[in-house]
Amino acid sequence: MNPKSTPKRLVLLDAHAILHRAYHALPEFSSSKGEPTGALYGLSAMLIKIIADLKPDYLIAAYDLPKPTYRHEAFKDYKAGRAKADPELVSQMRRSRDVFTAFNIPIYDKEGFEADDIIGTIVEKLTAKSQKLKADVDIVIASGDMDTLQLVSDDKVRVYTLKKGIKDTIIYNEKGVIERFGFGPELLPDYKGLRGDPSDNIPGIKGIGEKTATILITNFGSVEQIYKQIKKDEKPLLKAGITPRIVELLKTNEEEAQFSKMLGTIRRDAPIDFRLPEQTWKESLDVTKTEELFSELEFRALGTRFKETLNKEAPNSKTQVPNKSQIIKSENSETTHYSLPTTHLPSDFFETSLALWVVNSNLTNPTMEDVLNFGRTDDYEKAKKLIFETLRQRKSERVYEEIEKPLIPVVKAMDERGVKIDTELLKKLSVEYHKKLDGLEKEIHQLAGEEFNVASPKQLGEILFVKMGLAGKRQKKTATGAFSTKESELEKLRESHPIISLILEYREFAKLLSTYIDTIPTLVDKNNRLHTHFLQAGAATGRMASENPGLQNIPNKTELGRAIRQAFVAEKGFKLLALDYSQIELRIAAFLSGDKKLIEIFKNGEDVHTAVAAEVFGVPGDKVHKDMRRKAKVINFGVMYGMGVNALRTNLGAGTTREEAQKFYNDYFEKFSGLAKYLDKVKAETARQGYTETFFGRRRYFEGINSKLPFIRAAAERMAINAPIQGTEADIVKLAMIKICEYIKSEKLEEQVFPILQVHDELVYEVREDLISKIAPAIKKIMESVIPPEKVAGIVCVAEASEGERWGEMKKVEGI
Repeated sequence: MNPKSTPKRLVLLDAHAILHRAYHALPEFSSSKGEPTGALYGLSAMLIKIIADLKPDYLIAAYDLPKPTYRHEAFKDYKAGRAKADPELVSQMRRSRDVFTAFNIPIYDKEGFEADDIIGTIVEKLTAKSQKLKADVDIVIASGDMDTLQLVSDDKVRVYTLKKGIKDTIIYNEKGVIERFGFGPELLPDYKGLRGDPSDNIPGIKGIGEKTATILITNFGSVEQIYKQIKKDEKPLLKAGITPRIVELLKTNEEEAQFSKMLGTIRRDAPIDFRLPEQTWKESLDVTKTEELFSELEFRALGTRFKETLNKEAPNSKTQVPNKSQIIKSENSETTHYSLPTTHLPSDFFETSLALWVVNSNLTNPTMEDVLNFGRTDDYEKAKKLIFETLRQRKSERVYEEIEKPLIPVVKAMDERGVKIDTELLKKLSVEYHKKLDGLEKEIHQLAGEEFNVASPKQLGEILFVKMGLAGKRQKKTATGAFSTKESELEKLRESHPIISLILEYREFAKLLSTYIDTIPTLVDKNNRLHTHFLQAGAATGRMASENPGLQNIPNKTELGRAIRQAFVAEKGFKLLALDYSQIELRIAAFLSGDKKLIEIFKNGEDVHTAVAAEVFGVPGDKVHKDMRRKAKVINFGVMYGMGVNALRTNLGAGTTREEAQKFYNDYFEKFSGLAKYLDKVKAETARQGYTETFFGRRRYFEGINSKLPFIRAAAERMAINAPIQGTEADIVKLAMIKICEYIKSEKLEEQVFPILQVHDELVYEVREDLISKIAPAIKKIMESVIPPEKVAGIVCVAEASEGERWGEMKKVEGI
C-alpha cells in the first residue's frame, strides 16, 4: 500500500483587507515618481511573510470590486459608517494587482460579491462532499479582519489573521475559534445577527451586546434555534440569565436578527469559474518579474528578502535563486562570489554607486542590487558601463567629477576621526530626562483620569477620542475607524485641551532618549569618540545624511536639542570651530529667480524677514513688529517648499482665516513677482523635461510630474519647486568641504585641523586652539567664495563662524 500523500496547502488572500491594514499601519511614503506605495509595500512584505510562515503550494488572491454588492442592494446603509477611501489608497488598490501578477498569484473577483464571498466560494468548491475538483488541499485564509473565521473547519480550513499592524499574526483553527468566542465558526453569522457589526453597519438587535449574544448562542445555538425556543417556551432563556426585557427585544426584532445574519453570512455560491492551478505557484514563478516590480516601486530591500525566503524554502534545490548582491558575473564569464559587508565588493563599487545616485538621485545610497537592477544584468562590469554612459548622456559628469568624487576622501576622514563625546553628561541627562518623562506621564494620566500606556497609539486614541471626545471634524482615521494619533493629527488639536501639548512633549523626550541620549554612549569607541557614518548619497536633493545616529535630526533650536549638543566636545588642546551658512536657501532663491527686491535686500545686508515683512505689510522697517516678522519668515521658507494657501493658514497660527492667508499669499507674490515667475517656470520646465537642475547642473527627475492623478502631480510639483534651491545649497556645502580640505593640505595642517561633522548648512572642525584665529577667517573666506558674488548678482553666501569646547555653547569668533 502507498502511504497517504501529504495534502497541498492553498493560501487564499483577502487582498482588500490586507491592503487596508497595510495602508493604515505603515507610514505615508511614496516612490520618487510621487506614487503612494505604503500599502503596496505592506502587501508585498505580508506576501513574503506568508510564504515564509505558511509555505504554500498555491496562492490565490480575492478582490472586492468598487461597485455595490448584493448586500448594498438589500440594505442601502451597509458599510455606510465607513469613511470614503483616500485617493492614495484607491490608487494602490488598483496597482496591487501588479504585485499579485509579479508573484504569479491568480486573482478572482466578481461584480456584486465581496472578497469574502469569493473566498467562501473557493472553500466550498474544495471542501464540499459533492465537490468536483477532488483536490486534497488544506486551506489557510489570510486576511486583515476576522469576518472569514466563519469559514474555519477543524484543521482543514484555518484563518491566518493580523492582530496588530502587518507583523503580529495569529492562526485560528476550529478549536481556536471556540476558545475565543465560546461557540463554533458556523455560529458567527448568528452572533452578528444578534449584536450587529458596527464596522459594517450591520444593525443586529439594538440593546443586545457581545455578552448577551454569547449567552444566547452558547445555550441555544443559531438564530433560528433561539426563536424556535422562544416560541416553544421562554423559561429556559430566563433561566440562562436573559432578562424579560431582552426576551421582548428578541420577539419584536426577529426580522432584524434574520436580516442582519444574512448580511453577516459569507456567500459560498459566487458565480466564479475556479480552477486549482496545474502547477504550484513557485514552479511557474519568474523571479525577474518581482525584481522589476520592486525596482520600479523602489522596494529595495524586499527583492533580497524575497529571494532569501525562496532559498530557505528549498535549501538543497537546484533552482536556488541567486542574490545579485552576492553573485556577480564578470566579463570573462567566471563567477565571483561577493558577500556583504562592502569590503568584499569590487574596489570601485562605491564610485559606481555614487555615479548611479547622480544619475538617479531618488535612489539614495545605492546597493549592489540597485547597480545590477539599473543595468538589468548580473554582470557588474556591464552595469557599471551603462551607469557611466547614462551619466554622460544626462550631462551630469561635472557633478560627479567636480563635487561627488573629490568629496569621497573628505567624508572618509570625518568618519574615521569621529567626534569626542562626554558620555558622563549624557548619563546624567538620561536620568534627568527619564524623570521628566515619568512626570509627564503622571500629568497625562491625571488629565485623562486614568492610567494607560501613553506610547500605545491604540490606548491613546481610546483616551483622547472616545473618553475625552477630542477629535476634530477633519481628523484622519485608521483602517478600523479609530482616530489617528500621528503627530500631524495631534497638532490640529493642540489648542483643544492641555493634554495634547503634554503628549507631544512626552513624545519628544522619548524620541531624544531612545535615538540619542541612551544610544550614543553605546556607540563610542574606547576613546569616547563617536564615529557617525556620513552618507554622501543620503538624500534625493543632493544633501548628505548620517546614520548611527542620524545627527541631522538633532534639534538645534530647542533647549532639549542644545542639551544633547553639549555632549559633543573637543579633544584636549583643541576647540570646535563651526561655520554655518546664513539663510543660504533664501539667498539661492534670490539669485536663481533674479527677483530684484530680494536681491537688493541681501546686497544691502538687511534682515530678510524684516525687509520682506515691511514690503508685504506696507510699513517702514522700523515699524515691523515681532509677529509681522514671524509671518514673513513662515512664508519666506514656505514658498520654497511649495506651500499652498491652506498650509500657510495653518502655519501662520490659530485664528488665521483662509481669506487672510490668501491675501497674505497674494501680497507676497505681488511684491516679489520675480520669485513668483521663477517658481511657475520651474513647474513648467519640470513638466516639459521631467527634471530640475541646480546652479551646478545636478539633476533630479520627477516621473510623477505629469501623472493623471492630481495628488501625485501636486506632490511632484511641490518637490520640484524646492529641488533646485536645496540642491544648489547641497552643492555649495559639498564644494566648500572639498576646498577647505585642499586648503588644510596646502597649509600642512592635517594633524591640527580635522573635519568632524556636517549637518545641513553647518560644518564643524576640530582645530588646535591656538590656530582658531588663523583658520576661522580662512575657512569663512573659502565658504563665501564657492560661488563668486559677481556670478550671482552680487549676492554673497555669508558664513558665520563660532567656536567653543562644546557644540552646544558655541560663541561667535571675534574679529571676523
